[in-house]
Amino acid sequence: MTAPLRGLLGADPVVATSGVALFADALRDQAVAVTDAGWHPPLPGTEAALARVMADPRREEANATALARMTAAEATLVDVAPASESLGLERGTFLHAGPPLEWERASGPMRGALIGAVLLEGLADSPEEAEQRLAAAEFELEPCHHRGAVGPMAGVVSPSMWMYVLRDEVHDNTSWCSLNEGLGKVLRYGAYGAEVIERLRWMGDVLGPILRQAVRSTGPVDVRAIIAQMLQMGDEGHNRNRAGSLMLLRELLPGMITADASSTDVAEAVRFSGANEHFFLNLGMPACKLATRAAEGIPGSTVVTTMARNGTDFGIRVSGTGDGWFTGPANTPQGLFLGDYGPEDANPDIGDSAITETGGIGGFAMAAAPAIVRFVGGDVPFALAATRRMYEVTVDEHPVYQVPILGFRGTPVGIDVTKVVRTGELPQINTGMAGRVAGTGQVGAGLVTPPEECFVAAVAALADAVPR
Repeated sequence: MTAPLRGLLGADPVVATSGVALFADALRDQAVAVTDAGWHPPLPGTEAALARVMADPRREEANATALARMTAAEATLVDVAPASESLGLERGTFLHAGPPLEWERASGPMRGALIGAVLLEGLADSPEEAEQRLAAAEFELEPCHHRGAVGPMAGVVSPSMWMYVLRDEVHDNTSWCSLNEGLGKVLRYGAYGAEVIERLRWMGDVLGPILRQAVRSTGPVDVRAIIAQMLQMGDEGHNRNRAGSLMLLRELLPGMITADASSTDVAEAVRFSGANEHFFLNLGMPACKLATRAAEGIPGSTVVTTMARNGTDFGIRVSGTGDGWFTGPANTPQGLFLGDYGPEDANPDIGDSAITETGGIGGFAMAAAPAIVRFVGGDVPFALAATRRMYEVTVDEHPVYQVPILGFRGTPVGIDVTKVVRTGELPQINTGMAGRVAGTGQVGAGLVTPPEECFVAAVAALADAVPR
């Protein structure tokens, strides 16, 4: 019985610990090397529901199916068209980011963006009139996600705004996103001044038609291939899109310069697109939406298919529970501020752009873009650690989206609500920050996580859905 123990003390001990740090600290005080397993108890009050969901015999196969569909989904830019045409958006209906929201609960940037959209559509003659009509519920408000679309920050879409149209032929799905306005005082950050409305009208009258001609003349653009390549070039696909934007412009430029438009309009469209470092973001978002949309509606699956914020609530949707939203109060990002702005100026988290993290890039791919920390805060070790942590809460690795510095390991993809609840590790999101006062615009960029109650509620609903 003692033979296996012979020589046990002939070498320095190797110790692994989990749980509270007391034991590990005591060993370190004695110069013993210790490896922490990083174990945490499940989120409080979730034990019974979590056990039921994890014991669901459908779960493993359902999640494998969800992952296979997500990673097989295509994303091809096939057209650019007004929302009235591409989405059938009716006059007086406005889409917005995040879960459902009423005017009374809307944050400052959401209100500012809606006011601007009402002015853009000519449905009010002044911001005051627009606000009065919105407060009187004269217009229909609907989440972008309910129509298969996505919108950055406030995500407000009105009928005259032009949209990118992306297709996934593998699963016969389509997704849409508005054109990117650039940074600073823009509608998506809640600004609605005269310069904002003028820019949007130029985008509708000049930029949109030129981009449509470019896409139709050069042929479909493989957006998924651009995402895969930009991760190799230092982008992460949410707040750093420099390489992606240049690659997209390379694809579209031949068609833009030969478009049926004046040389002045073509030159300004090319200048505007080339100067916008987030030009690609509004294609990466619907590409990720197509991936997650392919995984929707799989009974027993615990994979997250939507993460979205409206500036008041953070909401998630899960494959196995269909279209139902699980929400909690949106947290306020922590990060770096522009000019004289500070933490007191920032609004809680807002936007559909967390679809990038849901699809396995953005904050989940920060290790591919360590320079992102100069924009959102943190440091290079944090960026590397953030990606490594996300492997703990996802189903597997993406076979196409890879991280060079991690030995070309695939990005973590397929957020599993049971893993989030079991470990207490929340998805990492990097994001822009909107000013909390309507009309302010962008005040900075930073890091944020969802409220844990979204995942707790999702697990409870999944537990109720397990066959008895």
